[in-house]
Amino acid sequence: MARALAEALGCRHLELDSVYHQPGWEPIPNEQFRARIEAFMAAEDRWVIDGNYTSHGIAELVWPTADTIVWMDPPKSVVMSQIVRRTVPRAFLRRELWNGNTEDWRNLFSRIPEENIVLWAWTTFDQNRERYAARLGSDEWVHLDVHRVQSRSDARDVLAEAERTA
Repeated sequence: MARALAEALGCRHLELDSVYHQPGWEPIPNEQFRARIEAFMAAEDRWVIDGNYTSHGIAELVWPTADTIVWMDPPKSVVMSQIVRRTVPRAFLRRELWNGNTEDWRNLFSRIPEENIVLWAWTTFDQNRERYAARLGSDEWVHLDVHRVQSRSDARDVLAEAERTA
């Protein structure tokens, strides 16, 4: 969605996972993470940033200068189906995600959510939804035009609007 949105708007796109996950799945230090995001935003008049990393304070970095938030919020059943359909083939075919990293198929059998993306998505879904609803409903972010995308139809509408306004 983020890539398609950036293309529709004619601007650059930054996927936060590609910055955060360094070779060997090593996380980038938070100061460097923030510096790279700041440099990206400073170099562009318009941009699309894909991801959130709210636990790293990235919302407080990005949201004040953003004008729009597209909150991808499909039902849990859709999220789980999408995660399984993309993760299983990537793990078994060893497709690179970022910086030489691939998903390890053994992680799909881990009972530790931080190792198993499917389990992580299942266990954090409700909490994350509630947290984002509260955050985005806060007066602090009233300047943002928030699009809550809960279906493919919603996504098509957001993209169509972006193309009209580009």
